[in-house]
Amino acid sequence: MDPLIAVLTLVAVAAAFAVSASAGLGGSLILVPTLALVLGTKEGVALAALLLAGNNVVKVIAYGRTLPLQKAAVVVGLVALGAAIGARLLVSSPEDLVTVAVIVSFVLALIAERFDLSRLRSVGGPLLAFGAGATSGFSGTSGPLKGMAIRQLDLDRAHFVGAASLASLAGDATKAAVFAEAQLLDGSAPLLAVLAIPLMVVATFTGRKINQAMGERGYSVLFWAVMGGYTLRLLLT
Repeated sequence: MDPLIAVLTLVAVAAAFAVSASAGLGGSLILVPTLALVLGTKEGVALAALLLAGNNVVKVIAYGRTLPLQKAAVVVGLVALGAAIGARLLVSSPEDLVTVAVIVSFVLALIAERFDLSRLRSVGGPLLAFGAGATSGFSGTSGPLKGMAIRQLDLDRAHFVGAASLASLAGDATKAAVFAEAQLLDGSAPLLAVLAIPLMVVATFTGRKINQAMGERGYSVLFWAVMGGYTLRLLLT
């Protein structure tokens, strides 16, 4: 891999970890398109799952005092179940179909943000949790579903981040196991994974410090700029 591309990729990895630690979720929204651009859609989704699983271990440690284990148990379990099913679908699906699924998930996330579809939370936390896991397993990102599912738990900000960290860890660890079994990771992926390890610690604890001060507008600009660039690149290939 070109050294400049490797450095820029690691910068994006660190930003994804910081966003994930600040908001409790959302790291995949930066990490998946970045790694997909560098490695290809399937391998990018697989490496993102591995990196986010490791990062979520650090997040669980960082937010250890605000982990609602009992209250979030059902959501966590259903996210993991959905992720296992979605990841196995990704392994057996053509690359083009996975690419379309990634684009569709980004469009749905944009629509949900634009029209504030969080009001649809009455659909039910369990269904949303399973859908979040399945979508994440197949496309690499769950869009707004995971956040909507966790909102059903009526948690304060700190415990919301804790619950999101638990759910993300369960889903990403499940996906990483499926992808490892399918041997989707090769080439530059192992090197990037090793280089990302120190970033997990630094970015996570930095994200925890800015948790209360994180600007939603700034994050949205960054997220949709990355999404737009990734989607354009996929449409042109």
